[in-house]
Amino acid sequence: MNSSNRSSISAGILLILVGAAWLAMRVVPGLSDLIQVEFTWPLIIAGFGLLMLIAGLAAGNAEMAVPACFFMGLGGIFYYQNASGNWASWAYIWTLFPGFVGVGQILAGLFSGKAAEGLREGLRAILTSAIMFFIFGSFLGGMRIFGPYWPVLLILAGLLILIQSFWKKN
Repeated sequence: MNSSNRSSISAGILLILVGAAWLAMRVVPGLSDLIQVEFTWPLIIAGFGLLMLIAGLAAGNAEMAVPACFFMGLGGIFYYQNASGNWASWAYIWTLFPGFVGVGQILAGLFSGKAAEGLREGLRAILTSAIMFFIFGSFLGGMRIFGPYWPVLLILAGLLILIQSFWKKN
């Protein structure tokens, strides 16, 4: 069985499982009340990401870890916002998306036998995401971690980028 067939089989199984769960919530009386979909709907998105990861691994397609981690992270963000009511955090929380992709790159590298490359690229994305998260979070008022010192951190980040660019030329 080639990779294309395995991917198609995994996608088919994934759709069947999602459809069966959806149908069960529609047909079985009280199931959606038991699950409390109005509060747990973000877990459906995260669960879809987990199923995508499992399907990708079963199909031998390690690169599926990247979108899978994106969906799991998105589900986590929605869960936080739904539980806290802090929907205004979108102003800065979107900066976590490159970090989710970075986690996916690390996992894809580990599962495909390219661990060093995946780790290098993944950590770069995670670091970029973390820096943006703290800068935007402080700047847009969501977090008070750096207080009034965030402009100094921007200057230091700019200096670091300049030093690295000159260092690479030599």
